[in-house]
Amino acid sequence: MAPTNTLDITFPTDEEILITRTVNAPRHLVYRAWTTSELVRRWWPGRRGEMTVADMDFRVGGAWRYVMVAHGEFEVAFHGTYREIVPNERIVHTEVMETPGALPDSEEGAVVNTVTFEEADGGATVVRIRTNAGSKEVRDRIAKSGMEGGVREQFEIIEELAAALG
Repeated sequence: MAPTNTLDITFPTDEEILITRTVNAPRHLVYRAWTTSELVRRWWPGRRGEMTVADMDFRVGGAWRYVMVAHGEFEVAFHGTYREIVPNERIVHTEVMETPGALPDSEEGAVVNTVTFEEADGGATVVRIRTNAGSKEVRDRIAKSGMEGGVREQFEIIEELAAALG
């Protein structure tokens, strides 16, 4: 397969971020890496720290919580609820950052992520993460948080994991 590791980040509306990345692995393996706690633990922190919690009650209405200790020795934690799951195709979930003063700071008004997995030529998978931040202010804070570098690292690791699973 030809390299397709370009990460594309766009802003389709004032409240949304769209991340698109083609992963050189079959869709079912990318989905497995995304939805299996032991595998999430390996990719979610990128190369920026160590995952300490990867709790996933992976079902509609189920909750998730991820915590990592970043290299700077500070803790980063997020949690949310699964709203929709279509195996190998789509996951919709809320996301709340647990840092004091973060926006939003509760499930009410939480960021909503829609992750889709689409088969592409050559056995690759196009992953799209559409984040509805609820406001331009929150969208811009997310965009300026350094998330681009972290997401880039996450996808590199997902690609490595999926290749190893295959």
